Amino acid sequence: MGSTRAYTLVRLALIGLLLVGIAAGLAYLRGWLTPGALTSAKFIDGFEEVGGVHPGFRRNHAKGLGASGFFESNGNGVRLSKATLFRPGRVSVLGRFSVPGGEPYVADSPQSIHALALEFSLPNGELWRTAMVNIPVFVVRTPEDFYEQLISSKPDPKTGRPDPEKQKAFLAHHPETAAALNIVTAQKPASGFADSTFRSLNAFRFVNDAGESTAVRWSFTPDHPPALRSPAPHADENYLFDDLIRQVRQQPLRWHFMIAVGQPGDPTNDATLPWPDSREQVDLGTLTIDHLESEATSPATDINFDPLVLPVGIVPSDDPLLSARSAVYSQSFTRREGESKQPSAITPAEVEQGATK
Repeated sequence: MGSTRAYTLVRLALIGLLLVGIAAGLAYLRGWLTPGALTSAKFIDGFEEVGGVHPGFRRNHAKGLGASGFFESNGNGVRLSKATLFRPGRVSVLGRFSVPGGEPYVADSPQSIHALALEFSLPNGELWRTAMVNIPVFVVRTPEDFYEQLISSKPDPKTGRPDPEKQKAFLAHHPETAAALNIVTAQKPASGFADSTFRSLNAFRFVNDAGESTAVRWSFTPDHPPALRSPAPHADENYLFDDLIRQVRQQPLRWHFMIAVGQPGDPTNDATLPWPDSREQVDLGTLTIDHLESEATSPATDINFDPLVLPVGIVPSDDPLLSARSAVYSQSFTRREGESKQPSAITPAEVEQGATK
């Protein structure tokens, strides 16, 4: 029983850390690590060592689909933040749905983590970008921890799988990861993108006109998600994206932009720790996605969804993973932009055919 549970935790650690962790895209090159010891370039090299090199694609979230729509603010956020995004009204949004990992043609799986990245175009010309996944907490605390796990998860050439003993050793030395995995596995899995709640995981701070700063974490929760089908035993390799295309063709999909308002003592520098469920929840408005495009034509394809691209009124917290994400996003963007573009798994024809499925 104990060995079975240990193996399950190892498997979940791989899924949570390699897929979800890479979804957060960690690396750091901002001066506080020992010079030369750990850089964003070294991190990207590690991703390529573990997941392979696929020129022209993101080093993580290589498989994705462009999206667009709008966000309609209800005005509830103005007491907390002076960002123009939260004034009543509508702004345009570009986005990208994806699954984690560096393999651009990976088959969709019921166990896959779902991700959503968004860029909001504010009335004053500012941009706000956020990249989210559908789990409740992150599973490592620091960039160093992530890099250690990343390297330990490299598949053994003989088995094609990570060494279970290395994964066990990592969990033994990182009880916070084991605790976070328990929270993740207790969550009922989503069956697709449409019924996923996408979360920031990291804390940020809202600053209002009076200069008051409030710790927040945000999520986008689905508004009456459509009925989703269970995948057939031999489902199409792109069934998650095919379902998404079909659903958006039938009706626009909507999510409520929710924030949890932090209180003194709530951790802002450790994304493995949840905040109490009793924290105030504020509905800031509704995100509507009404159009999807293949990456061959979507403007979202060339967006670097850096989580530190923030408007006035939103500032980073003291979470070290935020600077880490920013650094590696930049490194990954630079590498792929210098490479020839390759066809995406979700082709323009597949998007068009979604209207008839």
